[in-house]
Amino acid sequence: MLFSLDRPIGERFFGLRLDTLVRLRWLAVAGQTLAIIVVQLLLGFSLPIGACLAVVALSAWLNLALRLRNPGARRLSDGEAAWLLAYDILQLAALLFLTGGLANPFALLFLAPVLISATALSPRTTILLGLLAGLCAAIVGLWQMPLPWAAHDALGAAPQLPPLYLAGIWCALALAIAFIGVHAWRVAEETRELSEALAATELVLAREQHLSALDGLAAAAAHELGTPLATITVVVKELGRSLPAESPMSEDIKLLSEQVDRCRAILRTLTSLDAGDAPFDRMPISHIIEDVVAPHRNFGINIAIALPTGGSEPVIARNPGLLYGLGNIVENAVDFAATRVEIVASWTDREVVITVTDDGPGFPPELIDRIGAPYVTSRGRHRWRKGGDGDGDGDGDGLGLGVFIAKTLLERSGAELGFLNRVAPAHGAEVSVRWPRALIDISDGRERARTIDAA
Repeated sequence: MLFSLDRPIGERFFGLRLDTLVRLRWLAVAGQTLAIIVVQLLLGFSLPIGACLAVVALSAWLNLALRLRNPGARRLSDGEAAWLLAYDILQLAALLFLTGGLANPFALLFLAPVLISATALSPRTTILLGLLAGLCAAIVGLWQMPLPWAAHDALGAAPQLPPLYLAGIWCALALAIAFIGVHAWRVAEETRELSEALAATELVLAREQHLSALDGLAAAAAHELGTPLATITVVVKELGRSLPAESPMSEDIKLLSEQVDRCRAILRTLTSLDAGDAPFDRMPISHIIEDVVAPHRNFGINIAIALPTGGSEPVIARNPGLLYGLGNIVENAVDFAATRVEIVASWTDREVVITVTDDGPGFPPELIDRIGAPYVTSRGRHRWRKGGDGDGDGDGDGLGLGVFIAKTLLERSGAELGFLNRVAPAHGAEVSVRWPRALIDISDGRERARTIDAA
């Protein structure tokens, strides 16, 4: 497994493929060889071509050795990838030493290995490679062979850059390594976080859909078992009639008949769970709310539900994503409420709104604008002090996926979520879920209206 949701942020490692680094090094070998030939033959600049080609050939030999000894699809560990990128930095430093040091415009290529590390390796590895690149840049800035130059040029020799200017080049290169490395790591880390969180969302949704499908499977099994059970019932009755009352088997036949009746009662219960049955396939919003609230009523928190008295009540399709999303919000409210959670549903012809409030500590002010993003956690402070944000960790070290998953699933149903703290003197959190009514209301009247409008 290339990543684990149990790892803290910044320590999830996806791994670099060996083939990726080999291909990039072949590209570098080709570019370096072309640059050496162009400078020596076309521009007429004199350089130690033998030594330069030997350094390039070493990279080519390393690539061949890696390709022959390892499959290209192999994923490198963090340390293995770090050593290969460190070699690339040292190889570039050797070429720059032979061709003018920091005065050579290709010194900018020190950025490449650090950038690759920032996008795929750990921060510690990236920092070490950045330090190595900065050290190598400083060394070739202090000690290097002359910059290749044409002897017949008007200057007569290679230009000598002032030491202060070379120091400025080194500072600019060091700052670029630091800034671009941090920026690339942050962008790649956010992508990794979002990818993992979406994967977790899909797993949760698949689990909820599987549980929902069990209703239909149970009903199908009940229907299939009904026929043999009916045959057993007939046989038991016939045996009971054929035996005399004083027969020693009468008690066994009576017990068998009772157990058959019990099996039929169980099958009737399973049949009532059919997902295609109207009460379970579509529900008024009041029943949806009660279905979500029911598992949380026995935790010592008073849960009050307020519904409007006027207007036609929306009917909503009962789907696992919506139930999980609302359930997560209610679970959070119950976890962090002091004594009371209030759920208010309201609807008009234009929208449907469910608001969940509690009298707990509320959301941390510094995080309220980021709630719903993956891996947002206050590590035990305020609202997450009892176990993340609904992840069920129970240790305050949750990854912040609970609210993200709930928000993602509810937004898939067309909802818009709002997170805020209640206005003083009240205290606690308030979460609102708002849908356009035309998007989720599947009541018969509205379906007929849509049909007429379409016609």
